[in-house]
Amino acid sequence: MNLDNLIAKFSGSTENQRKAVFSTLFIAGNKLQTLFDNRIPEVSLKQFMLLSIVRQSKEQLTFTQLGNLLGCSRQNIKKLADVLMKKGFITIQQSPRDTRAMCICPTKKVNDYFAGDFLKYQEELKYLFEVYTDKEIETLFILLSKLYAGIENLEKKTADEKSKKALQ
Repeated sequence: MNLDNLIAKFSGSTENQRKAVFSTLFIAGNKLQTLFDNRIPEVSLKQFMLLSIVRQSKEQLTFTQLGNLLGCSRQNIKKLADVLMKKGFITIQQSPRDTRAMCICPTKKVNDYFAGDFLKYQEELKYLFEVYTDKEIETLFILLSKLYAGIENLEKKTADEKSKKALQ
């Protein structure tokens, strides 16, 4: 079965389109991770995403805060941070706001990396989006932003179900 056949198969109803969108998100994520893991020097895509958030943040973020932003556990952030610390990209320090929490702080190597090595790969990102018009990019941005509301709905439903089971 090829992509055109799959699109035709799932385009018949809203229910099938929902399934196709969900599958596409999963498959696209895997394909992007594979592509970038094989292309970006020194770091994996997950490590890169963590570095991007740490670098852009105006304040020090804890492992828990970073996990919430990246959609993973605090333990996953710790594993990523340990590797990045060994590579010299970050330091791990006690949070100035909560002595029980640890924060990730970028080193000079992060800015050097983004200004040098990664600049070439940032240019390649244009290829990912060159098939879209500016208006389509705007629409995609709005729709993906709205997807977060759907994810929050699903998280709330799951939490509510766990609470009900715990009470039984």
